[in-house]
Amino acid sequence: MWIVLLGAVGLIAGLALVFGLERQYARPIFVFAIVGLIVGVVIGSLRVVPAGHVGVVDFFGTVSEAVLKSGINFVNPLARVVSMSIRTLEDKEVMSVPSKEGLTVDLEISALFHLSADKAVEVYKTVGLQYADVLFVPQFRAAARGVTGGSEAKALYTSEREALGKLIQEHLQMLVQARGIVVENILLRKVALPRTVSDAIEQKLKAEQDSERMKFVNQREEMEAERKRIEAKGVRDSQAIISETLTPQYLNYLWIRNLADNSNVIYVATEANMPIFQSVEHKGNAKNP
Repeated sequence: MWIVLLGAVGLIAGLALVFGLERQYARPIFVFAIVGLIVGVVIGSLRVVPAGHVGVVDFFGTVSEAVLKSGINFVNPLARVVSMSIRTLEDKEVMSVPSKEGLTVDLEISALFHLSADKAVEVYKTVGLQYADVLFVPQFRAAARGVTGGSEAKALYTSEREALGKLIQEHLQMLVQARGIVVENILLRKVALPRTVSDAIEQKLKAEQDSERMKFVNQREEMEAERKRIEAKGVRDSQAIISETLTPQYLNYLWIRNLADNSNVIYVATEANMPIFQSVEHKGNAKNP
């Protein structure tokens, strides 16, 4: 714009000199036009490429193979610089995909991807700025349907979904890599199975959890039974040891010792050295045995 405007001013100044406009007026106009034209060319040669973008130089349909990096660049002032984003983009799709069993699954899935800077010129020349809609989205949908069509429905419903996402990513990368698109990640956000299928899967998972719980209970009971066997064996061994060392004299000793601890029992020695015990109910009032 600046170049055209200043060029028009210069043309007017040149015509003024040709058609005999007074020199004192024509010369300053001509000098101003020349200086302005130079300044305009310099300013027009400066192009700013935003951060996260690369610049493609298009000179009236002739596209330069050199890619401009983000920042200030010097280019032909008559050329057009097209900015192409190389930032991470997201494509979210809600689609109905088939499973290996022939079931239809409602799937909400997202893809993170970006344009390779080295392929920006080729993508601009062959596809244009709408490369995401033209190249990526159709391939993304095809890859998702192709991978889920070879997997069982429960793989989308259980922990296997992460591995399934990796498989979709690898398949999609093979489809778009040659066109300059890099797939960063595939995220399976939401899976809606038919009601009958989801109920059957939940019942199966619940049965598996119950089975694992019963295994734990059985292991605990076996440990408790083993503990009781060890305890019983210890009691048996203890009783065997006691029975080997138990004598009438030792039993009399234990009997006397237990009675001696009772404050209501009095020991009276007899001529036959046999103990006679008298129960005392109150002080000073004793009953004979």
